[in-house]
Amino acid sequence: MPRTMLTDKRWEKLLQIMKNTGRVYNKSEHRMTFEGILFRMRTGIPWRDLPEEFGEWSTVYRRFNLWSKKGILVDIFKHLSQLADFEWVFLDGSIIRAHQHSTGAATEHCEQIGQSCGGNSTKIHLAVDSGGLPICFELSEGQRHDITYAENLVEKLDEVNTVIADKGALFVKKADER
Repeated sequence: MPRTMLTDKRWEKLLQIMKNTGRVYNKSEHRMTFEGILFRMRTGIPWRDLPEEFGEWSTVYRRFNLWSKKGILVDIFKHLSQLADFEWVFLDGSIIRAHQHSTGAATEHCEQIGQSCGGNSTKIHLAVDSGGLPICFELSEGQRHDITYAENLVEKLDEVNTVIADKGALFVKKADER
C-alpha cells in the first residue's frame, strides 16, 4: 500500500467541503481517488504509473480533470486557505520550467508561459502562512519580477499582522493605505 496523506478526520472535512459545492456526490471511492491525486502531485509520477491501490489511473486522471474544470479543487483551496494562521505571511516566487512544446496552441486563455534565455517558463507567486501552507497565489510569465505581484498578494490578505518577503518582492506600502 502506498503512503496516504489523509486521516479520517481530514477526509471527512474535505468530503464535506466537496459536498457543499453541490457538484460532487458522496461515493466511497472518492477518498482513494483524492489520495491518488495527492500521491501523483507529491511524487510527480506519470498518471499511468499510479499504484493500483488508488484505482484505475485513468479514472483518477479523469476525475482530477473533471474536478479541476468544475472548480471543485479551487473551492477546496479557497476554503482551506481561510483557516490559515495570518500572524506571519511569507511571500516568494518560484520559476517552473515549461516543456518546449508547451506554447503555440491557439487558445482563448492566457497560459502565463513566458520566453526567456532559459526557455519557456512560468512563475508562481505564492503567499504562505506561518505553517508554510499556501494562502493565495498568482501565476505569471517566467520573466516577470516578484515585485509586480507582491502587492496584489498582500491586498488579498486582510488580516495579516506581518509580511515577510525577500528583496525581490520588497515593496513599500503606507500603514494608512492598508
